[in-house]
Amino acid sequence: MIQPRQLRIEDFSYELPAEKIAYYPLEKRDESKLLIWKEDLVRESVFKNIINFIPSGSRFIFNETRVFQARLAFKKNSGAAIEIFCLEPVAPYTDIERAFSQKEHCVWRCIVGNARKWKSGKIEWIHNNGDSLKLYAELIEREEATFLIKFSWTPESCSFSEVTEHCGNVPLPPYIRRKTEPADKNAYQTVYAREEGSVAAPTAGLHFTKNVLEQLEVSGMKQLKVVLHTGAGTFKPVSSETLADHTMHTEKLQISKKTVEELLKPVSGINIAVGTTTVRTLESLYWFGVKLTIEKRNFDFFISQWEVYDNYQNREISVETSLQAVLDYMNRRDLEQLYGSTGFMVVPGYKIRMADAILTNFHQPQSTLLLLVSAFTGDAWKEAYQYALQHDFRFLSYGDACLFFKKEV
Repeated sequence: MIQPRQLRIEDFSYELPAEKIAYYPLEKRDESKLLIWKEDLVRESVFKNIINFIPSGSRFIFNETRVFQARLAFKKNSGAAIEIFCLEPVAPYTDIERAFSQKEHCVWRCIVGNARKWKSGKIEWIHNNGDSLKLYAELIEREEATFLIKFSWTPESCSFSEVTEHCGNVPLPPYIRRKTEPADKNAYQTVYAREEGSVAAPTAGLHFTKNVLEQLEVSGMKQLKVVLHTGAGTFKPVSSETLADHTMHTEKLQISKKTVEELLKPVSGINIAVGTTTVRTLESLYWFGVKLTIEKRNFDFFISQWEVYDNYQNREISVETSLQAVLDYMNRRDLEQLYGSTGFMVVPGYKIRMADAILTNFHQPQSTLLLLVSAFTGDAWKEAYQYALQHDFRFLSYGDACLFFKKEV
């Protein structure tokens, strides 16, 4: 039985020189390098050739979340610059879709840069002279590490989505130590992004081009979609000695009835999860179905950080049984879309059930993303990462990709 709280984070570290971090994307997304790890053998290719390594009849599952312009620059009357990083909506709606359609005013939970210079009062967005859109921020409440900020704007007919699109900047990860540039608005977004709500891109998907997606379609490979809105917590390293003292960030997700139905159909090839966010979504979906199967009652879709390990890990329910329970739940409620949230922490020793291969980037040392990769690969990630470091692969969000297969595939 897995005891995730006892895992020591120092066992999931490696030396990452600064020069190995990709601070800019390649001009052509699909020209990035691709490391393929299968049966303890490593191969190297270019991403645009990925189809050559995938069995026919396979399914790709993508996270089609869309990154919004979450960084907002304000200035006090004194001249002090204040940066506000939007994390999640609080009022009048916590639902992402409704929050972005809100007009006139709204409240969000945010990170505030240079907060010591802002004790109270309303501040104004730094705008170009003559700009017709005016945006204001008011500090409502200070929390432990975040702030509740009330935004208001004119013209009031604009939605908050339009406000952030016009006023905001791309929320590049903190390890990309440079200012945002105009090209980032397109580069830090997947070509299939649809549902606005993330403050971090599902970076495994950044390598896909329309041409690569067309190749998959022509070859008969299914393309399924889920949504997990990635939060800033994805960049938070585990700073505690063991996982027991680390609080996993909660993220909102959305899965269509069509996707659940497709996942229930047999596949002649394999299931490839594009990115750690997709793995987390699919595994959370599985455990929601397990809870429905075992407890035989209806409840909202939420998986907490430790509940799988504490309550369900000794219960082996088939994927088919779990997904059928989810589909029955959606049918009873006449739902075309299943909305939920997950704080589930995928750790080494956990058995991933919903994917036979994972396409992902190279992640930070001691990160929860690396823990998830280790859950999929065991100690093989260490050899793969060492190979990548020695063969000029580019690391982190704008870096290269790796494709890990389960050993039995």
